[in-house]
Amino acid sequence: MTAPVMFAGDPHRNFTPILRACLAREPGTLILVGDCDCTAPLPDILRPALDAGWEARWILGNHDTESESAFDNLMLADPAGNLGLTVREIAGLRVAGLPGVFRPRVWYPRAEPPATTIDPPRFVTREAFRASLPTHQIWRDGLPLFHRDTIFPEDFTLLAAQRFDVLVAHEAPSSHPHGFDVIDALAEAGGARLIVHGHHHQSYEATLPSGIRVRGLALAEAWTPDRW
Repeated sequence: MTAPVMFAGDPHRNFTPILRACLAREPGTLILVGDCDCTAPLPDILRPALDAGWEARWILGNHDTESESAFDNLMLADPAGNLGLTVREIAGLRVAGLPGVFRPRVWYPRAEPPATTIDPPRFVTREAFRASLPTHQIWRDGLPLFHRDTIFPEDFTLLAAQRFDVLVAHEAPSSHPHGFDVIDALAEAGGARLIVHGHHHQSYEATLPSGIRVRGLALAEAWTPDRW
């Protein structure tokens, strides 16, 4: 029997419903879709589930780069759990992680009224963006903390060159009113059958014109698919 895969919506520090859901069933893999905003190292927070046999994977959300402690409690405390910009095999599925959010200073691939056209990316790579920054904006020899979760076009190039069954993203695809068509296109390029996202704290199911299923997750909502 294949171990379960459980997806969890943005905890925003409230992991109680997620831990309760984990401990109510046999262990598998827990995938957090961003905005943990951890006040302690993630492995410490998830200790009851980890001790019960669960494994944890996560991607960054925008609230995970609002303070050094929130960032370090993920990136430094649990680097092995970072699903961001990787494709990993989980329970026989290839799962891709797209962390973070779009920001106009780098790339915002959606027209916001009253604009009717989409601006091209201002920077394609992190290296190009870092080279444009004054010295006082450099943080830990790299991008500013605020931009450690910013999505760059190079992220799409990296993931689109691979094959995956599930795309886990913080941002939403076009199925949500505030979603992005480019996420639809990324899922199609990878051959995904399912997109799971957070960020908007809305629980819903949808199907894209391409036939790809979408599941949006509410705050700290735990969801285990009954089909793939």
